[in-house]
Amino acid sequence: MKIAQRLVTAAFTAVVAVTAVGCASSPDRASAGEYVDDTVITGKVKAAFAADPTVKATEINVETFKGDVQLSGFVAQPGDAQRAVEIARGVKGVSSVKNDIRVK
Repeated sequence: MKIAQRLVTAAFTAVVAVTAVGCASSPDRASAGEYVDDTVITGKVKAAFAADPTVKATEINVETFKGDVQLSGFVAQPGDAQRAVEIARGVKGVSSVKNDIRVK
């Protein structure tokens, strides 16, 4: 009987351990809340681009992961790319900006 009880206890402990590990945060994936936050940040950056006359919002792609914003696309002048980075950095919630914008 003690063997059966120990076996059940060991199985229960293993299930709890696996469940706890599964709940840990992952650096590769965003939680549902982080995904929503990133979507809001992306929208705010795009809105800020649309409000600025020097930045062509349709030419620049914005992606956000855990507050890190990545800009890509094409602009006519190097100054336009720098302006886009400045605008993105000014948006609340942005922790960093990676500039992958290319000049045509």
